[in-house]
Amino acid sequence: MKVILQAFEWYLPADGKHWKRLAQTIPDFKKLGLSGIWLPPASKAASGMEDVGYGTYDLFDLGEFDQKGSVATKYGTKEDYLELIKQLHENGIEAYADIVFNHMMGADDTEVIEADVKAEDDRLNEVESDKTVEVWTKFTFPGRKGKYDDYIWTSHNFTGVDYDERTEENEILEFEGHEWDDNVDNENNNFDFLMGADLDFSVPETVAQLEKWGKWFVDTTQIDGFRLDAIKHIDFEYFKTWLDKRQEQMEKEPFVVGEYWSDDIEKLEYYL
Repeated sequence: MKVILQAFEWYLPADGKHWKRLAQTIPDFKKLGLSGIWLPPASKAASGMEDVGYGTYDLFDLGEFDQKGSVATKYGTKEDYLELIKQLHENGIEAYADIVFNHMMGADDTEVIEADVKAEDDRLNEVESDKTVEVWTKFTFPGRKGKYDDYIWTSHNFTGVDYDERTEENEILEFEGHEWDDNVDNENNNFDFLMGADLDFSVPETVAQLEKWGKWFVDTTQIDGFRLDAIKHIDFEYFKTWLDKRQEQMEKEPFVVGEYWSDDIEKLEYYL
């Protein structure tokens, strides 16, 4: 039986020292007989050091580049993160990464496109059609300057957002040429959209980028498993392929747990 600790909480100080604090606590983890620890999201998020990590900005920035106001994330630098995982392994403890694929936030530039406005409580109900909107969907990652990956994310990669910069209004916008994924939780009739710029998993370039990052991340960190964020909002078929490839890459079956908020046991059983 695995004994796993969630090794963080929402209100930790934003001092960039959490990876180092955890490394210092490893002897206590070992005494407690922990099998592994769940680490918070390691990538640079939209609010920099003030961000808990779920507002994903640049997956390839693990606290290495001066972006969003700092080099470090809330928890520390890439060097600190890799050293923590190394020390955990030396003490027989596995490390699990928090993976946030549902959305991206903190775009570097806007685009003007056409979108349909959807009802907040019924995402399939169209309130207004073919509206010209200005949306934050262009991610250029100027601080990273193309290191590890030079792909530029645009509205092509996303299904929608919830803010129109042109009118400064919050509204659910489904982009022209895109549709919410069908294979998601049916809350609000369709709960594909949660927040930020919602990734479109029907776009080959989006899927290819997440695969490229997954391989790079596992090779870079030697992580042992994953906690998958917001899976009720992501195409139910998506992670099977991504995880199969990670298992092949890791040459072992990784520990995996998904976050699915529901009080309906049948929904959870269906997903599994």
